[in-house]
Amino acid sequence: MIRSMTAFAAGERTTPWGTLGCELRAVNHRYLEVSTRLPDELRALEPLLRERVAARLSRGKVDLALRLRNGEAAGQLELNEAVLDQLATLAASLQSRFPGLNTGLAELMQVPGVLQARAVDADAMQAAALSLLDAVLDDFVAAREREGAKLQAAIAERVDGIERIAGEVRTLVPAIRDGQRVRLETRLADLPQPLDPGRLEQELVMALQKLDVDEELDRLDSHVDEIRRVLAQREPVGRRLDFLLQEFNREANTLGSKSVDRRTSQAAVELKVLIDQIREQVQNIE
Repeated sequence: MIRSMTAFAAGERTTPWGTLGCELRAVNHRYLEVSTRLPDELRALEPLLRERVAARLSRGKVDLALRLRNGEAAGQLELNEAVLDQLATLAASLQSRFPGLNTGLAELMQVPGVLQARAVDADAMQAAALSLLDAVLDDFVAAREREGAKLQAAIAERVDGIERIAGEVRTLVPAIRDGQRVRLETRLADLPQPLDPGRLEQELVMALQKLDVDEELDRLDSHVDEIRRVLAQREPVGRRLDFLLQEFNREANTLGSKSVDRRTSQAAVELKVLIDQIREQVQNIE
């Protein structure tokens, strides 16, 4: 299935550490280029994030952004039970020596280590980020495929136009050859010294061979069959289509250079217009 290179997808997920968000956007690019914007908590995950993206995409300039908005639970403090146990043991041992010793809650909370930030499970956070990226990638690829279906339909319509024009030229060729033969015979007959019949036939054959476009038309038909086959493939086909368009353009140029008739000249121009339109669409294909 044809995929566009331009797309956007986003998603969010609530976690114990806050709201985790992910955005993917891409524009046309000859190769795959991934740029990332990550919170400090997920910096170590960057190589694996790039691998996940590269496993699903082959072309495009891709911007990947992850953000973490702290929730109510994020940054909450909790008591360090181990430190409190140590302080309780110490207080018990000092009670007999300092019977009037009294410590308030405020002083207790100021003891280093009594309060600590709630621990973050780095592995769980990274697993949540990767899971969210996979879900966003699913939406992103689906968006590329939807846009690609539109591009495929537009390209197929223009390929049909190329096939139609090539068929029209093929039907014109016999009449054009006959007309050229008559014109050449008339010109040669007007020469002061008539040519030998054998030489006359040679001149006619050589002149008509220069106008022969059967090979170009056959190659155009072959390229039409190939581009239709490529459009039906599942894997990325952008580079293959680039190559085929070069071949289409070569045949259209040759057809135009051999033309001696207004109708075939116009057909060559129409072919180049359709090829250029396809090229503009192929530039968006992965």
